[in-house]
Amino acid sequence: MSVNSNSFSVGKRLIAALDVPSGDKAFELAKVIGSDVEMVKIGLELFCAEGPELVKTFKAKNFRIMLDLKLHDIPVTVGRATKRVAGLGCDFLTIHSGGGLPMMKEAVDSAGEQMKVLAVTVLTSMDAEDLKAVGADSQVADVVVKRALLAKEAGCHGVVASPKEAKIIRKAVGPDMLIVTPGVRPSSGPQGDQKRVTTPKEALELGADMIVVGRPIRDAADPKIAAREICQQLQ
Repeated sequence: MSVNSNSFSVGKRLIAALDVPSGDKAFELAKVIGSDVEMVKIGLELFCAEGPELVKTFKAKNFRIMLDLKLHDIPVTVGRATKRVAGLGCDFLTIHSGGGLPMMKEAVDSAGEQMKVLAVTVLTSMDAEDLKAVGADSQVADVVVKRALLAKEAGCHGVVASPKEAKIIRKAVGPDMLIVTPGVRPSSGPQGDQKRVTTPKEALELGADMIVVGRPIRDAADPKIAAREICQQLQ
């Protein structure tokens, strides 16, 4: 069965990004959002501030965890770090596909049976000009698909990509990989530093399995209402 089938509940499709500077603020935001969200994303800022103990605490509160570290290093280092993350009970870990096939394979081999490894393709803050500046002269879509196929070869459970590339990724990799999309904004919200964005409904229609939403929830006057409205768009 395809991973983007209707068996996904609305609550499992939305990942709330806890992009805040401290554990106290993270718990406060998670409490406000409440039961509308089953999975939270802990990113670099929060993990650097609070470390592994924060992950353990959220797991003890029955949250599912996406640890978004975008690991990108030599294979042995990424493998050892992945094993440590798996020991924390994380559900998802992100690595960067730019690290190459051996690095991604090492992460997958070190993840154990429970944790899923997601390979980041191209950051949603980047466009064709940004890629060109770092030496990638191909179009964004071409780079994304190439890296998604490499992630599939490595055995990764899914990829992280802009929803704008979800459709072509699905066509390239088939039905059995997760497509997780940041760069999702309600139609009335600002894009911020994101360049390749869609609305939640559009992301789903393009083939995303799960969406990551941060600032539109965190910065809303009422984060709970904001999260609920996004879930309604995913119905």
